[in-house]
Amino acid sequence: MATGNRIPPDRGLSARMLLVAFLLGLLYVVLIGALFAFGVSAVLIIVVVGGLFIAQYWFSDKIALYSMGGHEVTPEQEPRLHGVVDRLTAMADMKKPRVAVANTDIPNAFATGRSPNNAVVCATTGLLRRLDEPELEAVLAHELSHVAHRDVAVMTIASFLGILAGLITRVTMYMGLFGGFGGDRDGEDAAMVEIGIMLVSAIVYAISFLLTRALSRYRELAADRSGAILIGRPSLLASALVKVTGEMSRIPTRDLRSAEHFNAFYFAPALAGGVSLSSLFATHPPLQKRLDQLAKLEAEMNRPS
Repeated sequence: MATGNRIPPDRGLSARMLLVAFLLGLLYVVLIGALFAFGVSAVLIIVVVGGLFIAQYWFSDKIALYSMGGHEVTPEQEPRLHGVVDRLTAMADMKKPRVAVANTDIPNAFATGRSPNNAVVCATTGLLRRLDEPELEAVLAHELSHVAHRDVAVMTIASFLGILAGLITRVTMYMGLFGGFGGDRDGEDAAMVEIGIMLVSAIVYAISFLLTRALSRYRELAADRSGAILIGRPSLLASALVKVTGEMSRIPTRDLRSAEHFNAFYFAPALAGGVSLSSLFATHPPLQKRLDQLAKLEAEMNRPS
């Protein structure tokens, strides 16, 4: 049961979000400047970049729900899930987000939305079926911490630059194959422009990828800590984390691989066939690191004053 401790701010997370936003802003300027320097139409840049950013920012919750097969549910449809969210938001003194369910056997949960005012918390049917109510409460406390910390919005904005750079790289390759990117330039100049755009876009994509992955790993630790403080039982969140991670091994490899694209948003990463990724590219910190932090927090909370 939740104890009434409000979700505490995390200064370390706030500092990292600010730093990542600043660095990604510089990369954004570099990418746009490069496009101008290579002679790409200003109108095209504004329309494409502006349109993608608006879609990514304003419709991120709808895009995420659609991509992950989620749909909003009413208290009548999912009284247990709504009941847990109601208790946690009351104890945390925060606005209740919309509640959704994704019809998949993969046991997981995620939060999305550009701000706490339009956030969505989603649990999968696999998670609802496998966890008891206290464990479900622990997982959702973790997800509500993401909403309270506003790191969901920052991750949404941060991921935009990588999406943009990747799109530019693919479009440039496509146009280069059909000779449609050179305009009035001769063949050699057009080829140099295409290579230059691809190179800059690839570098921007790689750097933004590493920055967002680093932020993603830290924000998971921050949400673990804040969620555990909210429910007052870090060991319960650790138990839920172990159970969810263990149950992943029961999911068909094909389904896990199809869900890996959404790992940055999930409570626990979907691991396909036991393949371990380098910590540099991982969206989540190692399981043992998360458990060690929760064990340390449990000892601190139970220490006699």
